Amino acid sequence: MAEVAVLPGDGIGPEVTAQGLRVLAALPFEVSVVELPFGGAAIDLTGEPLPPETLSACRSADAVLLGAVGGPRWDHASPRPEAGLLGIRKELDVYANLRPTTHGDVDLVIVRELVGGLYFGARGVRDDGTVFDTCEYHPSQIERVVRLAFELARSRRSRLVSVDKSNVLDTSRLWRRIVEELTPEYSDVTVSHALVDSFAVELALHTESFDVIVTENMFGDILSDLAGGIAGGLGLAASASLGDEKPGIFEPVHGSAPDLAGRGVANPAAMLRSVALMLEHAFDQGALARFVFDSVDHALQTTPTRDVGGAASTTEFGDAVLRSLEARLALDEATA
Repeated sequence: MAEVAVLPGDGIGPEVTAQGLRVLAALPFEVSVVELPFGGAAIDLTGEPLPPETLSACRSADAVLLGAVGGPRWDHASPRPEAGLLGIRKELDVYANLRPTTHGDVDLVIVRELVGGLYFGARGVRDDGTVFDTCEYHPSQIERVVRLAFELARSRRSRLVSVDKSNVLDTSRLWRRIVEELTPEYSDVTVSHALVDSFAVELALHTESFDVIVTENMFGDILSDLAGGIAGGLGLAASASLGDEKPGIFEPVHGSAPDLAGRGVANPAAMLRSVALMLEHAFDQGALARFVFDSVDHALQTTPTRDVGGAASTTEFGDAVLRSLEARLALDEATA
């Protein structure tokens, strides 16, 4: 039986996670679920955003489904809830964050390096009050995520754009050199390089022209949010964080949205799409993943939430997804 560690987290995290679990339970796929404290909720319970018991359970699971972390309530906590998020990524070594964007003619995936760069480099405060964060990359960190991006591009439309800031940053010059060294091994993939600032303009204006984009941690964070906004908002954007071994982490791109928490209006589409990514990448259930993706798309057309121009509640949207999913499963069984 597949085991999923569920970290509902903070803000709207528990609300959208509940809809994800409803969909997971409706599938003809046997799975065991354990819910664990994480983020601000874990700080309230244990004083730590990533308690040892939570990390241990995640290590032994086949996949981790994560809601969201953080909020004003913990702005002055030390450590903050976000430290738990960085910590679990590092501990599970999920170095490749896949952020797909689909909308009309747009069908792209941003592959964001997830356990290096500014978010994990040396940081501190000097005696004179200067604050610093260091961007660091080892060649092996770059090579493994770029290889994954090449393989992904090869399985799609065989186009890869590598994004850096090599005209300024030494880390980016290293990044570009590694990509160029690997390119001959993937002669069937068309590779191009772009500088992050000018590429942001191209992504905004010509989103439909891109296939797979690979970049470092901070650039990937920013560009994937831009892509999500183009596709209708972060309420729709899902992600899969993968390493060489299980478990992967599957989570919406959006934050905890504390202003929406408890009101029953949050859009759970990103969480439901994250469940679909989990089915695809953690459990090799591609057909079931497609049913979930299609059911979410159908619900967005028939029962949209407020952020996408409708009036449906979180639960009403989940109900619509379940109705569509049940119909697709029944049709599949009838034609099997």
